[in-house]
Amino acid sequence: MLRLGFILHLFIGSALAGSAMIVALVMGYGTLQPIVLSALVGFVAAFPVTYFVAKALYNE
Repeated sequence: MLRLGFILHLFIGSALAGSAMIVALVMGYGTLQPIVLSALVGFVAAFPVTYFVAKALYNE
């Protein structure tokens, strides 16, 4: 399950980080710090999402 989690986190993390960056840009934060912070928040938020998705895929 760990290998599956790593692969899923690659895709889920980049999707959530990219979405968070787009939200920051739409809100008008165009400097480096808010963009990097939003990408980091999206990357960290992907850990529980990845866990639940991997658990659901592995149990089926």
